[in-house]
Amino acid sequence: MDKEIPAQMLKVEVLTREAFEPFGDVLETRKTPVVINQGRCQKYSDLTSVNTDDQGYTTMHIYKTAPISSSYQLDLLERHPLGSQTFMPLAGQRFLIVVASGSSDSTTPDLSSIRCFLTNGKQGITYYPGVWHHPLLSVDDGEEYLVIDRKGPGDNCDEVLMSAAQRYIVEVPR
Repeated sequence: MDKEIPAQMLKVEVLTREAFEPFGDVLETRKTPVVINQGRCQKYSDLTSVNTDDQGYTTMHIYKTAPISSSYQLDLLERHPLGSQTFMPLAGQRFLIVVASGSSDSTTPDLSSIRCFLTNGKQGITYYPGVWHHPLLSVDDGEEYLVIDRKGPGDNCDEVLMSAAQRYIVEVPR
């Protein structure tokens, strides 16, 4: 008969950055956020990164934003030409996704192609590099999102303000 080794109790520890440092990074909001998207969003950036090549690397952020009101006027579109961008809600909240194709000159969005989608709260999305989109539009409470995108050399954020004649209003579903 094989000898049985008695089980040992494994102590459950509080997860802290310092305690977990030998094993990896803890992803949590810390430091002072940077206010972005015309004051609608707080960005907790550079929480961790994964090297991808010598020109850039993948980085993860937590964005914290309040839900938008029942009727919202779109005012800006942006794109990231050097990399994709992923958004994943951390509390099952829904969010709106506004996208548009590039124009024939490729430096501005083609507003005739603009579309808006609503997630079900369990869906995240990844924008392909260069896709025009509106900044994050949270619909429900539960405002934290895991965001993964590229960081490194080069200009990776083009923004275009929409004129009053070009602006769209989105009715927020409840």
